[in-house]
Amino acid sequence: MKFKKIIVQFDAENLILAEELICNVFFSFNLKGVVCDIPLDEPDEGFDTNTLPKPEICSITGFLPLLDSSDIILEKIREKVSTLSNLNIQVNIQTEIVDEKDWSDAWKVYFEVTKVTDRITIKPAWKEYDAGKDEIIIHLDPGMAFGTGTHPTTAMCIQMIETYLKPGSTFLDVGTGSGILMIAAAKLGAKCITGIDTDEVAIKVAQQNLAKNDIDPGICELLCTTLDETDRAPYNFIVANIIAQVIVDILPEISIRMTPDTTIILSGIIKERKSNVLAALEAHHLFVVHEEYRDEWVTLAVKKTRH
Repeated sequence: MKFKKIIVQFDAENLILAEELICNVFFSFNLKGVVCDIPLDEPDEGFDTNTLPKPEICSITGFLPLLDSSDIILEKIREKVSTLSNLNIQVNIQTEIVDEKDWSDAWKVYFEVTKVTDRITIKPAWKEYDAGKDEIIIHLDPGMAFGTGTHPTTAMCIQMIETYLKPGSTFLDVGTGSGILMIAAAKLGAKCITGIDTDEVAIKVAQQNLAKNDIDPGICELLCTTLDETDRAPYNFIVANIIAQVIVDILPEISIRMTPDTTIILSGIIKERKSNVLAALEAHHLFVVHEEYRDEWVTLAVKKTRH
């Protein structure tokens, strides 16, 4: 299948805010394989998140299936992105037509084996790696879905899942992408794992990655849907690695699926949007038990108040 490759080059005083706003536009039009190319600070020792070379020009790239409606959607994207000039974000949009295989093969050279925690390592399916004793290996091919584990938000989620997940827990991943967090939860002892995403491609990729990791299909469920369309039964553990505004929007639905014993992990939040998320948490009687920072990103572990 052919895709229209959309590249938004940008310059701004606050690159992280610009990145989130442009990604939000891309996600709102369901673009595939979104890749963020911005400079990252050097990672802490043992946290190999900075695997990409530093770009000369910051850009966000996404892929739109080449259909009759593609030009209409592209024009709407242009209109949305152009309004960012009001926030002193200067953009330049370029497009080209590519085959899916050309894209999916070209970026693999940049995805290396990544040690996320002392115990957990992410291994691209096409790389060789000798695992150490008791090391948990996540075999991954993200395909056209978000989630390689190299992004700080994903890495922090995995770190918190390792810290807070209790064996035997029920687990919900909202916006599962490549399925990487579902795999981590399964390998850390979750007994019943559900992943939802509005992108059919992500669901297909997550299914393939779960199979690559020999995760028992009997404990897994993948749904192409929104959270409000799922069962309201409570979970022991919920993760939402999305963006701040979407987290705020879906927090009422997340809260319904919580008990005072539930832990939720919220990620994809830039520091400038943390206050919005905290206000929404307070409104739903939720409170932060732990927070982690990496670059400009914040990840929160959250519980529900006992009445």
